[in-house]
Amino acid sequence: MNEITNFEQFEQMNEEQLPVPKHKLHDWTHFAGLYAAEHVAATEFVIGATFVALGAKTMDIIVGLLIGNILAVLSWTLITSPIAVDTRLSLYTYLNKIAGDSMSKLYNWANILIFTVISAAMVTVSSTAVRFAFDIPAQLDWYPTNVWFILIVLLVGTFVVFVAIYGFNAVSEFSGICAPWLFTMFASGAIVLMPALTLDVLGKTLPESWADFVNIGNQSIWTGVNSDGEPGIGLLEVIGFGWAANSITHFGLIDMALLRFAKKKSYGLATSTGMLFGHYIAWIAAGIMGAGTAVILGKSIVQLDPGDVAYYALGWSGFVIVIVAGWTTAITNLYRAGLAAQAVYSSRSRRTTTLIVGGAMVIIACFPFVFSQILPLLTYAGLLVVPVGAIVFAEHQLFPKMGYTRYWSQYQDYAHSKPAVASWILGLIFGFGLDYLDVMSFYYLFIPTWFFTIIVYTILAGRYGAKKSYAEGELQEEEFNEAVEQFQLKQAAEEKEIIKDASILSKGLKILAYGALIVTLVLAGKTLLGSPDEGIYISNRDTFYKVGFVCTVIYFVAAYWAMRRGKSLNI
Repeated sequence: MNEITNFEQFEQMNEEQLPVPKHKLHDWTHFAGLYAAEHVAATEFVIGATFVALGAKTMDIIVGLLIGNILAVLSWTLITSPIAVDTRLSLYTYLNKIAGDSMSKLYNWANILIFTVISAAMVTVSSTAVRFAFDIPAQLDWYPTNVWFILIVLLVGTFVVFVAIYGFNAVSEFSGICAPWLFTMFASGAIVLMPALTLDVLGKTLPESWADFVNIGNQSIWTGVNSDGEPGIGLLEVIGFGWAANSITHFGLIDMALLRFAKKKSYGLATSTGMLFGHYIAWIAAGIMGAGTAVILGKSIVQLDPGDVAYYALGWSGFVIVIVAGWTTAITNLYRAGLAAQAVYSSRSRRTTTLIVGGAMVIIACFPFVFSQILPLLTYAGLLVVPVGAIVFAEHQLFPKMGYTRYWSQYQDYAHSKPAVASWILGLIFGFGLDYLDVMSFYYLFIPTWFFTIIVYTILAGRYGAKKSYAEGELQEEEFNEAVEQFQLKQAAEEKEIIKDASILSKGLKILAYGALIVTLVLAGKTLLGSPDEGIYISNRDTFYKVGFVCTVIYFVAAYWAMRRGKSLNI
């Protein structure tokens, strides 16, 4: 007890292994910016084109993506956020309390692989923009065919690793700067290329009604016919993908790593900036941009890479958006991979493990096949981790209500929980078995798999000791948590109060930054609404490309300068 009183054991532990202290919690704006930037990403160019290639219909995209993304927001809010805020732990650390060291390490290795590959895909996509700028051939094979492309990947990947090793605050700050600009550019790109599509379908530059827009969509973008000339996916599949695309982070509880910093459980609703504005608007905008670029170049949308699409939608700003959109998602996922690696190698710091994982990520990013397979990767990765999310959900939320003991396995001093390991294995067999038998759309497989695993784990845990009472263990747990709270209060008292920057110069910089975004949107609107014929449209589009790039430079310089001024007050 003396050791706890002196806080020696806490000082020797990595901070990632302890609950997030109250003085380090963030308000909802942090999460709004973080999710906005992560989910307005380079993958949106790929996914937007994929919906076109899969043969979705226009109204199915508009309605289905709205429903699917709302379901995703509710999943974060009702499933992930409550557990994250209750425990203040990442899933990687919390799982160790529930299932023991052996399963935790196995699971963390799976997450290291998943998030490293996702990060690599984002770096590859960012690099397609840079290769376009230097006239390097498109990389459409599974392996790199150009030495200069490899060099670009190394440079882009190094930046991602550099930001990720500095942790949550660095990720949040970088995302906060990028998010407003990413929204602006995705919207502007779709607006600027809409006249090209309208000219191709209707012979005029401006759709005059909603019916015109749907007609353009049905004929030129979401035609209902896939790339093989067969009928495409329907409304249920579109809803399913919108919901399942991030099942790894909400049903799978991976985003406990981010939402443990939230002051309130309701901050799970902040994910709507990523889902409704990000996925919903960005996927639709990416489809429009891809179809418009295909019309301009006379190619099929499946023959284009993100660099092609971004350039013809946004000019030189397009290079920046692909790079930045790739960075923001790669950084967040590399941060998650680093956390998982740190949970495996608890003797090493998270920065060290992130650096090691980042090195592997950069190597994988050199192989272009990674980003082209991002859709099945996201879906099956979700199916892999959802059973573990179900186990944690059952133990944390259901067991206390059923009279079972939370952390029962830890109180028995088991190196690993047999019910947890068995439930995960059975959940995987069940989920992938349903996929093999093709009994339902694979987009929805995570739902029955989640419920199946909850039932199996509850039954097995009850038989192995969860029904018993462990008074001594629970008392030790309570004393430990109280000691942690006292230790963190001591830390809070020793930290300096954060000073907010209220200077006139910083306010002016912020006004300048957001003014640049407004000018960009105005120019995009003029390109759509002020182009009565093709000649004027091309002239307006060229003006947007040039002035829009200047606005991009102004925005980032002003926004970054303002952020640095605010940080300098607290150094």
